[in-house]
Parts: sequence; C-alpha cells; structure tokens
Amino acid sequence: MFLHLLTTFFMPSFDIVSKVDPQTLDNAVNVVKKEITNRFDFKDSPVVIDLNKKDMKINIEAESDMKLKQITDVLISRSIKQGLDPLAFDFSKDAYPSGKVVKKEVPVRNGLNQDDAKKVVKLVKDSGLKVQVQIMDDLVRVTGKKIDDLQSVIQLCKNANLNFPLQYLNMRN
Repeated sequence: MFLHLLTTFFMPSFDIVSKVDPQTLDNAVNVVKKEITNRFDFKDSPVVIDLNKKDMKINIEAESDMKLKQITDVLISRSIKQGLDPLAFDFSKDAYPSGKVVKKEVPVRNGLNQDDAKKVVKLVKDSGLKVQVQIMDDLVRVTGKKIDDLQSVIQLCKNANLNFPLQYLNMRN
C-alpha cells in the first residue's frame, strides 16, 4: 500500500496553464504607445491606449475604425515580438462610438476558465494516451508513468486548434 502511494505520488507530471506575464504585457503596451505617437498618420489624432492591470483589459480610443484597426494590428505584432501569444487578446467585442472617438475594450485572457479547461481534458482523454488529467482551479494537471506520454500530450495540445494560448509548466520527473 505504502509503495503504491509512493509511486503514484512521484509519477511524472506537468501543468497546462494559460497565463500572461503582466510585466511583458505592460512592456508590449508601452511599445505600442510609443510607436503610435511617433507615426506620421497618427499626428494630431486623439489616441488612448491604456492597460488596466487589475482587470487585465486594454482600452483603446481612436478617431476612426480604420485607426483603431491599425492600433490593434500594431498591438498584435508588438506583442508577438515580446513573446505574447496573440490568442491571449479577446478582440470579439465590437468597437463603439463615444463622442468624436471610437472606443474598444480588449480583455486579456489570463488563466484557464472552466470551459477551456474542459476542452483540454476532453482532447487529452479522447487521444487515448495513458495519462491522468485533472482540473485544478485555473490549470490542468497531467500525470503519467512515462515522460514520453507527457511529451505526447504537449504535442497534442500544441497541434490542436484551441483558440486560446497554452503554456506547459512544472515538468516533474
């Protein structure tokens, strides 16, 4: 009995998470602000790019939909250069007019919500790999007897089109 507990306790495992480093996000937003203020096509245009770190939202204001689209394109490209996955940004909300400007709120996905975690668990269980998968708050823990099985799970998740970013942490042997 004790030996069984010991072997299951020390089985190889890792965590699947979906996190955005707040400092990296802040750096990306600052780079976007600097680039937009230095661009000729934005000269004398009212532009606001503001990161709310507490709520993990980026508020963008511009004078037209076209300029708003340009700002979001710059945000995506600069975030990629900072090492952020563009899937972390939720651009699904439509922009709305407010006075003479157009505003858009862009939530940043941070943490796996229950639905996304269930998608990951279903993907892994349907694969037939010999691993155990469990949801623990905002992460999914994967445990198996062989490291090769765990690496297969990572490849499976990377190749799946899940529409949210994933990171793989705490690989324990």
